[in-house]
Amino acid sequence: MRVLLVEDDEPVAESLRRGLRRYGFEVEWVTTGEAALGHEGPYDVVLLDLGLPDADGLDVCKTLRGRGDIPIIVISARSDETDRVVGLELGADDYVTKPFGVREVIARIRAVMRRAQPRTPAQTPDAGPDRYGTRLTIDRRAARVRVDGEEVALAPKEYDLLAFLTEEPGALMSREQIMEAVWDANWFGPTKTLDVHVAALRRKLAGAIVIEAVRGVGFRLEITGEPGTGGSGAAS
Repeated sequence: MRVLLVEDDEPVAESLRRGLRRYGFEVEWVTTGEAALGHEGPYDVVLLDLGLPDADGLDVCKTLRGRGDIPIIVISARSDETDRVVGLELGADDYVTKPFGVREVIARIRAVMRRAQPRTPAQTPDAGPDRYGTRLTIDRRAARVRVDGEEVALAPKEYDLLAFLTEEPGALMSREQIMEAVWDANWFGPTKTLDVHVAALRRKLAGAIVIEAVRGVGFRLEITGEPGTGGSGAAS
């Protein structure tokens, strides 16, 4: 999915670009309203900041909406209800207030795309669970994890952490990347909670995965194990 990101705040834009690309989105980034209106490349959704240096984002939103039906999600530090209402009335499909997490933005993108391109049952792919090795399966649509066919009870953040790490098995993920993706882009608290959740996954999925700690950097998940080689921690 191709995203046009209109944002003049470089730290915010870079955080969004990293997060969106990690989830498979293609991102074109521009910093002004003029560049947004002059962008000729194809895109599927627009993330539009209102506080642009050369134009009012609401005017840019109105102009973009006049050109077609591509979904527009406003991202802004303006939390006033009036701005929200005006933005939506001018054609925005959704409105996200700063600060926000990357996962929230991704959820909103997927929601507006579902509304913009509803699927009939015949068009909906019969996507089954993802299999990792011979023991572990993750049903991302139902948020369920199984080892050797038995469902494993995971806390919500344990599931989110596993889902993130299994997107790229074997890849080294820094603590900052993990905290940004699983918790929040604006997480400023201690990262000890990450170690706690990693320990829980190691215990519950023992024999199916290995989560290696790389000192001073982060974690790497490896798929391993054969049926019967270790406990799964499955729920009864």
